[in-house]
Amino acid sequence: MADILKKDQFILPEGVVYLDGNSLGPMPKTVPQRMQGVVTDEWAQLLIGGWNKAGWMEMPARVGDSVGRLIGAPKGSVVMGDTLSIKVYQALASGVKLRPDRRVILSDTGNFPSDLYIAEGLVGLLGQGYELRTVAPEDVAEAISDDIAVVMLTEVDYRTGRKHDMKTITEMAHAAGAVMVWDLAHSAGALPVDLAASNCEFAVGCTYKYLNSGPGGPAFIYVRPDLADRVEPALAGWLGHARPFDFDLNYTPGAGIERMRVGTPPVLQLAALEESMKLWEDVDMNDLRAASIALQEQFIAEVEAAVPALTLASPRDATVRGSQVSFRFEHGYAAMQAVIARGVVGDFRAPDIMRFGFTPLYIDTADVTKAVGIIADVMNNDLWDDDQYKVRARVT
Repeated sequence: MADILKKDQFILPEGVVYLDGNSLGPMPKTVPQRMQGVVTDEWAQLLIGGWNKAGWMEMPARVGDSVGRLIGAPKGSVVMGDTLSIKVYQALASGVKLRPDRRVILSDTGNFPSDLYIAEGLVGLLGQGYELRTVAPEDVAEAISDDIAVVMLTEVDYRTGRKHDMKTITEMAHAAGAVMVWDLAHSAGALPVDLAASNCEFAVGCTYKYLNSGPGGPAFIYVRPDLADRVEPALAGWLGHARPFDFDLNYTPGAGIERMRVGTPPVLQLAALEESMKLWEDVDMNDLRAASIALQEQFIAEVEAAVPALTLASPRDATVRGSQVSFRFEHGYAAMQAVIARGVVGDFRAPDIMRFGFTPLYIDTADVTKAVGIIADVMNNDLWDDDQYKVRARVT
């Protein structure tokens, strides 16, 4: 297994073990200089000319190709922009339009709530008997029937890290005549993904987690190349028009993936992401996956040996687990706050999940051992049982 550790290329607070890159990735060291250049050399000096002279207008496609390399997407099939919620809506609405004779969107109860809210909103807008049907994650395969228009799933569960089998489920969806939409929020940059081999119609994902684009960083959308010139984006934005600067009053879709652009590109955060993507140029995703699993297995073994109060919530089988490990504890919020106060940063997901992410670009075996020692101290000595740790912050 190749050594892929790049800890010296990230800005990490002294003494902190950061096990929350699955929620917000840390900043690569070269990002501030890149952003400073965009601000002072491009925005300040070029003003509006930056759209042409600095290549701002091409950034969504250019950066999309960089992300596409990590998720097995052909060049020209991924575009950046907007938020993940917007991209979920685009993919879902476009998928429904591809199956006008069907009325059911299928998802699972382990999906990220925002995806389900978006589906609920779309169903309410469409009326006409449309429905969102949700089943337990383990029941998805049995629930794929010939009345399903779209199957919409997140590959890796945000709470437990449970991982769906992308290729198998996509094949089942297609056998039933349904369109497949994958959310890769906890997959892109965390494990090998091969969208082309999966044959799914759509995929979406965010970049502020494992890809380190910064808080609120732009999302991406993938459309299978054979569909790119005929999908109908429900959110038909100005920059998805074939000729935006003709200022036509009626929408004419752009060519291929360009039609999935909506609003003005977030240039500063795209610049941060483009800079971050340079770290991935020599990373083999299979090596990264192997390193991630090794760290997770070490963490599980050491926690279970040292902290009997915690119960594993993630799948024990690493092949069906993403790049995070979750444990259950009745007072998980307070316990996590106590752990964070002592320099090990994870997060809490209701009702009782203590969640830890493993990103081998900047986490090593020594970090794991240090983290377990602190977690054990907090748990075994009831250090979490202090009022200061029980006050819920807005972000958990």
